Amino acid sequence: MLVDNDICISSALEDYLESIYEISKQKTSVRITDIALALKISKPSVNRAVNTLKKQGLVSHEPYGDIILTEKGFELGEAVYHRHTMIKKFLVNVLHIPEDDAEKEACQIEHNISQNTVEKMKSFMEN
Repeated sequence: MLVDNDICISSALEDYLESIYEISKQKTSVRITDIALALKISKPSVNRAVNTLKKQGLVSHEPYGDIILTEKGFELGEAVYHRHTMIKKFLVNVLHIPEDDAEKEACQIEHNISQNTVEKMKSFMEN
C-alpha cells in the first residue's frame, strides 16, 4: 500500500497506476480497454478504479475518453513500476528465480516492501 502525503492507495490501485504508466510509455493514449486487457480485468472494474483514481487527483478521464496520469499520478505510477522492476531484477539476477515466477513474485512483493529495502537491493546488485 502506497502512502504519500495525503494519498493512500490500495495495492489494487497501485496496479492500475503501474499499468497506466506502462501503457502510456508504449502508446500515445490509454483507454479503459487497454488497462482491462493488460490486467485481465473487466472493463466495468477498470472504470470503477479509474474513477477512484480520478477522485484522488491521480488521473484525468472523461467518459469514453483517454486516461491521463496527473503529475502526481505519473510520479506514483513510475515509483511502483521502478519498484516492481528492481524486485524482479533482484529475484532473477541474484536469487536465480525463473523470469515468469519472478514476475509474479515481484507483483506481490512490490506492495509490501519499503523504498529503503528496494534501494538496498539495488545497491547490492551494483556491487
